[in-house]
Amino acid sequence: MTTQRFSKKAVAKLVREKDVELINLCHIPEDCRLKTLSFTVRSAEKLYEILRFGERVDGSSLFSYIDPNKSDIYIMPKIETAFLDPFTHRQPTLDILCDYLNENGRPLDIAPQNILLRAEEKLKSSTNITLKALTELEFYIYTQEETAFPGGPERNYHESAPFAKFANLRNEILGTLEDIGIATKYGHAEVGRFYANHGYLMEQHEIEFLPQSLGKMAAVITVAKWVIRNICAEHGVSVSFSPKPSFKHAGNGMHIHLCGLRKNENIIADSAGNVTTAAKQMIGGILKFAPSLTAFGNTIPVSYLRFISRKESPMFVCWGAKNRQALVRIPLWCCFLKDFEEANSCRRTFEFRAPDPSANPYLLFAGIAVAVEYGLKNPKDAIKIADDLNVDNKNERTREYTNLPLSCVEAAQSLKTDRKYYMEDGVFPKRVIDGIIDKLKSYKDRKLWEKLAEKPEKLDGFLTQYLDYG
Repeated sequence: MTTQRFSKKAVAKLVREKDVELINLCHIPEDCRLKTLSFTVRSAEKLYEILRFGERVDGSSLFSYIDPNKSDIYIMPKIETAFLDPFTHRQPTLDILCDYLNENGRPLDIAPQNILLRAEEKLKSSTNITLKALTELEFYIYTQEETAFPGGPERNYHESAPFAKFANLRNEILGTLEDIGIATKYGHAEVGRFYANHGYLMEQHEIEFLPQSLGKMAAVITVAKWVIRNICAEHGVSVSFSPKPSFKHAGNGMHIHLCGLRKNENIIADSAGNVTTAAKQMIGGILKFAPSLTAFGNTIPVSYLRFISRKESPMFVCWGAKNRQALVRIPLWCCFLKDFEEANSCRRTFEFRAPDPSANPYLLFAGIAVAVEYGLKNPKDAIKIADDLNVDNKNERTREYTNLPLSCVEAAQSLKTDRKYYMEDGVFPKRVIDGIIDKLKSYKDRKLWEKLAEKPEKLDGFLTQYLDYG
């Protein structure tokens, strides 16, 4: 994850200087959890062989779309992503992220990384615009230990120690992320804090990352979750990225701030600090595709309980300035600091508030790129959508807005409706779209909330089974 440009010789030098004993080829498959293949490196020859050729792996154990009878694929190191593993204290270890290649040595079409790469390239070639994303990642740290400073429920926002029990642990996470090359904007205690029925103190925190290209940000999110889990494990506590650990308390979102760059200049705001026409087109595209984007960004039944509970989470397809319950929000920009804004081209963004940490960030960002491209290439339709769905319009009180899907089953139907757009020019392979639809439908969660509301004693048990998801 480091920004340093490594060559094979530079890696070999680092291995010698740091007495590295192991190389981990790390890769991110369909379930979007970091996987590891480990090698000892007792000789320079073996090191160079690993770096040059990667290794063969069983693709059918990593992707549900691969036939077990023809399952060999390759993982190929991306040398520029190398970083020293912060958790292997006894054996110095170098971790390197990998790409997936098929049996012919070409990019594996179903790999989430390659789907996103195709979406980014298509957006760039058709509009001359690239996207950068800034992500807010929310999570609960929890333990059975009692605390002398209990604080109050839903009053944990920006709380300090000792009332924020895990503030120091969160700051250790921030430092470790920076050590391995992941740039963070800040971290803080979030609003959620409660005692669960099973006796755990659950305390919510957030880490926000600095803007990166969509591909880099997807990797950042995945590696960051790995770092957070490892540090929590070292401290004997647990972490939950579940979108809804408790129905009565704040859920975990994964808000995405987006800026569009043309010739390295941000097109979201004009010189007077107003939302540009291009930005309205991009927002219109996302609003059009918002129901089907939930298939990538809200992937489990409890994702939709987060929408229904309305704890600062969106439910309607609309947008506006500063409104935290709008699906797309224009956050406060530092318009009074002109020089600061000009020097930081991605300070002005719009925020997509639906996604949660259950998302596969590669597929989510690929879907966002498709939606943005539609908006930019279909300006009349996108502007009309944006104008019609702006909550800041004077007649907002009389306007009705479409709901986001309220279940995985509804999300699957929305994806089925929009699938032709995602599959255009081969961005999303047909078997990937089919697989996502089938998985979402398999939850059979239509009208789930009505069923749970009738049997509230089952609600906590249902939420608990998703506590460690994501």
